[in-house]
Amino acid sequence: MHTIKNDQFKVSVKETGAELCSMKSVKSGKEYIWQAEPDVWGAHAPNLFPVIGSLKGDGFLYEGKEYNCPKHGFVRKNDKVSLVDKNQDSLTFGLMYSKESLEIYPFKFEFLIKFTLNGNKLHIEHKITNHCDQEMLFSLGGHPGFTCPLNDDEQYEDYYLEFEKPENAPTWRVLKNGLIAKESIPFFNNSSVINLHPHIFDDDALVFKNLNSSSVSLKSKKSKQILSVDFTDFPNLGIWAKPEADYVCIEPWIGIADSEDSDRNFETKEGLVSLAPVSSFIASYTITVDE
Repeated sequence: MHTIKNDQFKVSVKETGAELCSMKSVKSGKEYIWQAEPDVWGAHAPNLFPVIGSLKGDGFLYEGKEYNCPKHGFVRKNDKVSLVDKNQDSLTFGLMYSKESLEIYPFKFEFLIKFTLNGNKLHIEHKITNHCDQEMLFSLGGHPGFTCPLNDDEQYEDYYLEFEKPENAPTWRVLKNGLIAKESIPFFNNSSVINLHPHIFDDDALVFKNLNSSSVSLKSKKSKQILSVDFTDFPNLGIWAKPEADYVCIEPWIGIADSEDSDRNFETKEGLVSLAPVSSFIASYTITVDE
């Protein structure tokens, strides 16, 4: 576990998977990151690369060959991720392609993720470099879980998500096999609020594409803490938790799980970044906590 701290927050990231494990208030002692209760959901904030969600047939086809890449990719839980730089206010972790990774993902990649603590903001920057002599295809995302409710006198239904702008986007249903249904479901009606309740995720995640907003805030009707996620660089967003659990995940995504009618061809998969040879791609999101 590696830690950075200022006069407002202490942030901890474990080397395995470069997973954010804690963002704790120095003043109040409040823990804003879900503490990975194994009987509920045993993760904190997995990093998603080079795919997001489930793949049809548990893999994909590329140039006539099948690759069996796991759900959400292979950075999460990966013990080959290592700390590459640390200073007073930032931690940077990296993962390089290997003989093993090339068996499940055919590109020579370098994955860097940098956590920078600045006041009450935690900035999370991803840098993906293509070391191939051909275009590299990938998805990228975050999966942070946030404690909800934060206070003993609150219930889950006291909380709501408020987007910065009114929305009319539908949600895309996640099927039992983890794939995305072909048809969307109306959700917003020129509104900016999602009220949370214990059964809101009974049918899995809420999945949104191309929202008007680039940030969303987790708020309570009973307390003053506000947690916001700015996802400007990410066109898609997932909102999820296990039903009746005391957390909510706000997941910025570039990409999405396979649709139920996917042809499994990686070159035509929805939402992938196409990165030119010997070049890099950077995308960031920011967590801000106001107490």
